[in-house]
Amino acid sequence: MGSLSVVEAVTVDVLVGWLSAFRDAVHEHGAYLTELDSAIGDADHGANLIRGMDAVMAAVASPPEATGDLLKKVGMTLVTSVGGASGPLYGTFFLRMATASGDATSLDGPALLAGLEAGLEGIVARGKAEAGDKTMYDALAPALAAFSSSLDGGASLADAARAAAGAAAAGRDATEPMLALKGRASYLGERSIGHIDPGAASSALLLDSLAGALS
Repeated sequence: MGSLSVVEAVTVDVLVGWLSAFRDAVHEHGAYLTELDSAIGDADHGANLIRGMDAVMAAVASPPEATGDLLKKVGMTLVTSVGGASGPLYGTFFLRMATASGDATSLDGPALLAGLEAGLEGIVARGKAEAGDKTMYDALAPALAAFSSSLDGGASLADAARAAAGAAAAGRDATEPMLALKGRASYLGERSIGHIDPGAASSALLLDSLAGALS
């Protein structure tokens, strides 16, 4: 068997590229994320993610060899450096990804999907969110379903990631008419209707960054 191409084997370097792209995305869209959060949250989502991803990139400047070790470092950094709900939720996401990835130095499509799904399960365990609750789950769950369906259909890893990014964007937009049932936004009741969920928006950026890193 020949060696896998970069887009079909997600190495530590590729993961670092994903994290770097996400860091750049939250810097670019930080004001927008905070604007969304000012309507239904604490007006700090963008600033929190910028601080967290800057800390992540400093922490992985000399990355470990195993994907699991890298992702664990990411998760721990986010938990300790980001306030609000986003730190624990994104931190848990990456910590669960780390456990699923283990000692592997690279991940193929199914292994990457398994890690992402473990991350989503961690978010559900921590936040108790379900579909339609107007949370990041509403972007991540359809994204991973699209990722899985694309891989099952024989798509390349890059194409599957692009399908996931598209589904995440659609999931993000679908939160606008929803009534928030979890998190800070749920305190607003019907006033939460008509606003895109900031966590869903940042989750869409996360998946779009992954697609870019794998293309």
